[in-house]
Amino acid sequence: MNFAVEACGLTKRYRSQKENRPALDGVDLQIGSGQLFGLIGPDGAGKTTLIRILATVMLPSAGAAQVGGCDVVKQSEATRPKVGYMPQIFSLYPDLTVLENINFFADLNGVANAHRQQRIEELLHFARLTEFTARRAENLSGGMRKKLALACALIHQPEILLLDEPTTGVDPVSRRELWKLLGNVVQQGVTVVVSTPYMDEAERCNQVGILYEGRMLVSGAPAELISSLPYEMLELKARPRRLARQIAGETPGVLEWHAVGDRLRLAVPDAQYTKEQIEKTLKSAKADVSILRKAKASMEDLFIHLSEEHRGQHER
Repeated sequence: MNFAVEACGLTKRYRSQKENRPALDGVDLQIGSGQLFGLIGPDGAGKTTLIRILATVMLPSAGAAQVGGCDVVKQSEATRPKVGYMPQIFSLYPDLTVLENINFFADLNGVANAHRQQRIEELLHFARLTEFTARRAENLSGGMRKKLALACALIHQPEILLLDEPTTGVDPVSRRELWKLLGNVVQQGVTVVVSTPYMDEAERCNQVGILYEGRMLVSGAPAELISSLPYEMLELKARPRRLARQIAGETPGVLEWHAVGDRLRLAVPDAQYTKEQIEKTLKSAKADVSILRKAKASMEDLFIHLSEEHRGQHER
């Protein structure tokens, strides 16, 4: 199988790093053509570093990577036309209009004049920016800025699109619109690699990779990864909250628990048995129980499990 993106033993150390842990630590990665791949992990996991290396913006300290069949180090000039890159920080020109920014990136990427106007019109319609061509970028909303950056990254019709946390800092409606646009991009045959700290976004992807402290903990289809969890989940909402937390922590069979808003999510080997035990304890304590039920496992549950497991291995 030919992969749009491949990495083997990819490592990056910064000179300014005082700690022993590198930003990337031997990352292996394989992404098939036409996939929507989610790179997930907390701040400092190495997501931005990995995206920058794949975009040929940064050199690795060790290991190798290929994007579109080209080595990102030895063939960086051949790699760049195949890649559309959207950095995390807004990198367009605030004093230029929407149309001027798109034309600038068309010039930068060598888009031929014969096809430029049609391509620009397609992207303006695609990003829903047709009515805002004369507006300066600095006067756009956060969501509109992201859509403009996406249009600029797509102007030269790249094979692979690399997006570094494109939905960070935008409102929920804009997030939903951006993900709809990304789905349309994938339908056109473009391979999309998107980094995100939001676990719910990861479940929208065909494949995901979980980065933690510079290491790729696991990768695969979201549903398959979630189904690999070695336990079931319970959801609990009760008052007083302190009592609910105490009971969750002291009940035999509760492997781990964490709070999500005003609810607790409990990892247990047998959801029905543990539910009955907690129910009895809460009743005896005269707690006000709103929710106590078996819950569907999520990407967030998987991430917490893997990060705790990884942390435990390195503390031994």
